[in-house]
Amino acid sequence: MRHQLRWDLLLAVVVAAAFALRCLLLIDATGLWSDELYSVGKSFQASPAALIAMLREDTHPPAYYALLWLWGQLLGQSPLTLRLLSWLAYLAGGLVMVAQSRALGGQRGVPLALLLAFCSPFPVRFAIEGKSYALLVLVVALAWWWRRTERPLLYGCAVALASLTHFYGLFLFLATAFWDGWRRRWPMTLAAALAVLPSLGWIAYASSYLLSSRSGSWIGRPDFALLEDTLARAIGVWPIPKLLLLILLLWLLRRRGCQRSQAWSHPDLLDRSGLIPSAVMTGAVVLVSFFKPLAFSRYFVVVLPALLPWLVVQSLDWSLDRCGRWLVNAGLVVLLISWWGPGFAELDPLRFGVREQDQFRAVSQRAAGLVDRYSPRARLLNLSDRMEWSMGRIEQPVSSWQGPRPLRARLADSAPPDELWLATSGPERAMQKKLRPLEEMVEQAGYTCVDAAADLSHGRLLHCRSESRIPGS
Repeated sequence: MRHQLRWDLLLAVVVAAAFALRCLLLIDATGLWSDELYSVGKSFQASPAALIAMLREDTHPPAYYALLWLWGQLLGQSPLTLRLLSWLAYLAGGLVMVAQSRALGGQRGVPLALLLAFCSPFPVRFAIEGKSYALLVLVVALAWWWRRTERPLLYGCAVALASLTHFYGLFLFLATAFWDGWRRRWPMTLAAALAVLPSLGWIAYASSYLLSSRSGSWIGRPDFALLEDTLARAIGVWPIPKLLLLILLLWLLRRRGCQRSQAWSHPDLLDRSGLIPSAVMTGAVVLVSFFKPLAFSRYFVVVLPALLPWLVVQSLDWSLDRCGRWLVNAGLVVLLISWWGPGFAELDPLRFGVREQDQFRAVSQRAAGLVDRYSPRARLLNLSDRMEWSMGRIEQPVSSWQGPRPLRARLADSAPPDELWLATSGPERAMQKKLRPLEEMVEQAGYTCVDAAADLSHGRLLHCRSESRIPGS
């Protein structure tokens, strides 16, 4: 048994390391997408005062962006440093979840914990994304670790960081404080209650934005698409067929008497792993979202540090014969193959740098050195130019991107330009909707526009020339 465990552990370490290394190698394979560019705009400020002023008009609390500002001061402000912070948090968070699984279930659970922590879609997707999710997983995992070991001071520090990293961290530990109070764990309840006060204070400080209709305006009410998208982020592409196959696998194991499980509803395991308060938070968020939309699939990554150790401990209670082991191993191999192949699709450079249906990098490179540039997403393109210049991929821009109002003023000038450029990036329908008003504006002013980047799937760059300057006109 020990010999088999050593081989299982070695294989799991190799596979987990391969996934982590592949993430690192793809760190700059795709351009920054809109949310990452917003992270650049919020964090890579000239001073802490400018940072705080910017974050007061943002949906998220300040801890991640403040850390990113310090990180940028130390290592420089570039796409590499932006995503490297997330990759390091992914490694650290994965190790904490593996350690928690080992503490709850013993050494036998470590191989599966390694595979889930470093290879499953949720961690991989956020491992090289310039957002707060990998850091959130790390601090939540630390909070569950210190809660299980009943270390109120350290638990409170982790809770404070989690609630200041993302408001789902705040929601989670408000639910945990309620649950621990219900169970009369007064030291842990008090630690969590005090630790969330800074986050509540930030809500008061930024209330003019957070309580307005602009905050979270992109989030819809809960529907089947929310469930499907959340499952896709958890188990990968084709989530419903995969879920049905997993249910079929469990049924086959039970049918043949290959499985024995009694721990799934054990209150102590559900409690110590943090799954009960995580479930309470999830249910409350979904319920509230029917009135004030809050539920967003990405945000449910906050549940991962509690769910993963619980799943690992569940697997240890299986008593499998040869047939059962064959079925489980075959299912795990198929799952890993789907995570390695389609699971990396959004991070793969073969997609011409597309990330989350954005191609800002490509537009910045095509428009480098041009003047009179206008876009409905001018701020994001300026941030993209800044990041591309920091990487040495373009020369320092000679002019900035400007929006619709400066374009209207330029066209009304007594000496309008002979040519100008219009650009944007995003999903096809959104690009057409946002860029068409600018295109109509210049056409009415006597310009003719042609597509200068027809090969881009999620970017448009229009070269518009005055008809009086076109040869033969």
